[in-house]
Amino acid sequence: MYAAGPGVVRFAGRLAGRGVVSIDHSDGLRTTYEPITPTVVAGRAVRAGDVIGTLDPAHPGCPVAACLHWGLRRDEVYLDPLALVGRARVRLLPLAPAAS
Repeated sequence: MYAAGPGVVRFAGRLAGRGVVSIDHSDGLRTTYEPITPTVVAGRAVRAGDVIGTLDPAHPGCPVAACLHWGLRRDEVYLDPLALVGRARVRLLPLAPAAS
């Protein structure tokens, strides 16, 4: 797992049975990543792309082998974390013909 942007780790540990990392960024932004096994500690400065942990295996409610819950807040307001990575245009391709 990589930090979405520069900031300071606010929390790294277990919460409600899951590993969580929370990073405070500028302008009141905070990103949260779970369930992960943290490789950072609270108070550590991180840069965009720094490794902050490893994704844990599936948990109840996760439809695949592993899934990330990625959150973004500005102060107390939840935002869409995809705003941090930009909005590339989505292009759906047709299904490939079935092999006979």
